[in-house]
Amino acid sequence: MASYAGYDFDGTDWQAVEFALEATDDEHPDRWYSYPLLGSNHHLKVHLAQAVGGNEASVHVAGASSPELLLRADTLIAAFATRHVA
Repeated sequence: MASYAGYDFDGTDWQAVEFALEATDDEHPDRWYSYPLLGSNHHLKVHLAQAVGGNEASVHVAGASSPELLLRADTLIAAFATRHVA
């Protein structure tokens, strides 16, 4: 998403997200973490939260200003999603 936004996501960004993700809980809306991607092409906000007791993270992207960017965000999230079938 950072690339689509025109944002240069680097190691310090990864550290910030990784550190903040530890305190999140995807079952509580007030415990999600938001990270801005203020790039030269778009201004997006990525919302993240981990599943407590699991290794999964929920992701939502806000600020997609065009249908194409929204489709790209949905496709990226789907591509990296893990589905568990019982």
